[in-house]
Amino acid sequence: MANKKLNRTSEHRKALLKNMLNSLIKYEQIKTTLPKAKFLKPQADKIITLGKKDTLNNTKILVSQLQDTKSANKVKKTLSKRYEKRSGGYTRIIKAGFRYGDNAPMAIIEFVDRDVEAKRVDKKKKDSTKETDKKEEKKVATA
Repeated sequence: MANKKLNRTSEHRKALLKNMLNSLIKYEQIKTTLPKAKFLKPQADKIITLGKKDTLNNTKILVSQLQDTKSANKVKKTLSKRYEKRSGGYTRIIKAGFRYGDNAPMAIIEFVDRDVEAKRVDKKKKDSTKETDKKEEKKVATA
């Protein structure tokens, strides 16, 4: 009875935790419900602590828990270096009001001293030269 069940089966809960950990590591800030954020916080802190101790066994544990080598590498290379002087408390939970549809309490969970640019990892930059080329091609095609 140590953990919250979150109205999910154990397999679903494990998958939810793994996916939320990967998203938190990738974007360094995610928005979720308050109970899920409270469930995620101690696990994220344990992952960072594992990454700080650079041993082969800890690397294997990281990869097995996250199921993603990119996330494990980011924990070992960037996050562990960022928090090497900090002895704990790598994440914070900020309450963010209530969700519109079902009035569920929402929260933002983020790393302390996070990289603000990490939220834009997947967003592609617009290339102005490609847009002008496409416009010119359309003009030629219609003429």
